Amino acid sequence: MKNIFTFILLILGMSAGATTYYVDTNGTDSNSGTSVDLPFKTITKALNQVTPGDSILVRGGIHNYSSTIYISKSGTENDTCYLFAYPGERPVLNFSGTDFGKRGISLTGSYWYIKGFDITKAGDNGLNISGGSHNTIEFCSFSENKDTGAQLGGGAHDNTFINCDSYYNADPTDYGDADGYAPKLDVGSNNKFIGCRAWGNCDDGWDGYMRGTTNVTTILENCWTWGNGWLKDGTNPGSQANGNGFKMGGGDNGNSAMLEHHFYLTNCMAFYNKGKGFDQNNNVGTMSMLNCTAYRNTSSNFKYYKTLAAGESLIIKNCISYQGTVDIPDFAVQATNSWLMTTPFSADDFASIDTTGISGPRKADGSLPDVSFMHLVSGSVFIDAGTDVGLPYNGSAPDLGAFEFSANSGFQPAQFDDVKTFFSNGILNIQFSISINEPVNASLYTISGQKLYSTSLDQQVNKITVPGLQRGIYLLQLGHGRIKKTLKVLN
Repeated sequence: MKNIFTFILLILGMSAGATTYYVDTNGTDSNSGTSVDLPFKTITKALNQVTPGDSILVRGGIHNYSSTIYISKSGTENDTCYLFAYPGERPVLNFSGTDFGKRGISLTGSYWYIKGFDITKAGDNGLNISGGSHNTIEFCSFSENKDTGAQLGGGAHDNTFINCDSYYNADPTDYGDADGYAPKLDVGSNNKFIGCRAWGNCDDGWDGYMRGTTNVTTILENCWTWGNGWLKDGTNPGSQANGNGFKMGGGDNGNSAMLEHHFYLTNCMAFYNKGKGFDQNNNVGTMSMLNCTAYRNTSSNFKYYKTLAAGESLIIKNCISYQGTVDIPDFAVQATNSWLMTTPFSADDFASIDTTGISGPRKADGSLPDVSFMHLVSGSVFIDAGTDVGLPYNGSAPDLGAFEFSANSGFQPAQFDDVKTFFSNGILNIQFSISINEPVNASLYTISGQKLYSTSLDQQVNKITVPGLQRGIYLLQLGHGRIKKTLKVLN
């Protein structure tokens, strides 16, 4: 019998005076734009009107653009600006009318939340963030653009991509620079990618190559990348198309300037790339791979060779390499990786090595699809064979690889069920069920991970007041032991 808990968080109301603008393919820019019946035609018109705290809702359908959409205005820490797909609809921003070398969306502003768009066929990057910070990009895709799908530079920092896809991006004629995601060159620090996929890009899945800055950090969690280095039709565009999965940095002239790009990857997976799966390139910053999986990358699954800058570390723990080479230097800090184990991996250790479904539709909330690919099978000796690195796990110890085994399915279970959130009279209600009869911990965090409040829930209705809570995006984590569920909440 499941116990139902209700967690009610008191928050401040919406900012006074905030306006919602609507955009529709059937609209006109001479409309007021402030009602669903009188929408604007273009996002550009709506952007001209917004002030901090305002929202833009874009109806579904194909929105054709022949010029770049520039987002230069900014929200504030307390009043985010929102560019969202209209609820239940999926707008496609088609930039096929742009000239070669022209971007789709250029975001130089800060404190934007963009969600629910397919951005395709721009003459350069689908999305370019230059100098912008504290932006969230969620449940968007970037495909068939003539350069990197989503690139960050110009000091862009503290931006977060959640549940996004970037695929089939290619840059004629040399096909040497179009990546899935590129936090590179003069990018800033603390950019994050969570639950993102990159496949079929002619250069790399992720590229952190540096030029013009150093000592920056990029964080990836639960990201997949595969099939990079080829074109959409499967042909090889040539030697300039590197085809690495996760390229973690480096610099010009063999990185003679000793540029440092600190890359932290957890629960990430790279497979079937033309080059390397996890690639140091010539980066000399700290690199950490925890519970990552590499499979059948053509050149190497894991490739590291260059001595790091003083004080930096190469950390590789609980990782799996199957059907591919591993090149790890002696200075690496390693623990319980597959190549260190006495028992070799075989196909029998996996529920499946069939990639069917990996590029399939995401779930309704944007999360990754459930696939059995590279999940450990019941009975594998590599279940509970890992080292505790601070990540949640089931059983007596962590498993090896990107996916924690569950007895029911082989997948990491969603053990908090029937989660619902809704607002009522300025109160955010969160309901959930769980198969335990014990208190559950609840913690509220900012989107950057700063804890604001923590409490224990029981079978009573709980009311918590967080004084001074501002309008914005927060993370609510429900936890019992190693069972955890994190939700984004918006006030």
